[in-house]
Amino acid sequence: MMTRRAASRLGLVAFLLVAGLAAGLGVRPAFATESFVKGFDELPLMPGLYSVVEDSLIFDKPSGGIVQAEARGAVAVAAVRKFYGETVPQYGWRVGDGPDRFVRDGEALHLDFAPAPADAAGRPQFTVRFLLSPE
Repeated sequence: MMTRRAASRLGLVAFLLVAGLAAGLGVRPAFATESFVKGFDELPLMPGLYSVVEDSLIFDKPSGGIVQAEARGAVAVAAVRKFYGETVPQYGWRVGDGPDRFVRDGEALHLDFAPAPADAAGRPQFTVRFLLSPE
């Protein structure tokens, strides 16, 4: 009988093999997504979003840093709010004093939404801007 840990390792190995094969063929499978928002160590990138790297900004100074990143996708704003509302508390963030605002250890994380051009299939997209700054 296979243990849960062994099954988990087997699943990871299978995933890596398929992703490696796909990468070698120049194919990006739909399930091979980035795991974190660019510039953020502990902010997962919601499935369905992709990073907009050219719009990233990282400014670090002794009194606190500022990180700005953008992600885009054909997802509903309500789904993004739900995902981050449920996910970021697992990383120590708590709800802040405004909508789409979270705080942790003297830092504030704010999510901002803006319409973006439709994707290749004509589906409406949104840009999500993640802004981290001193609280």
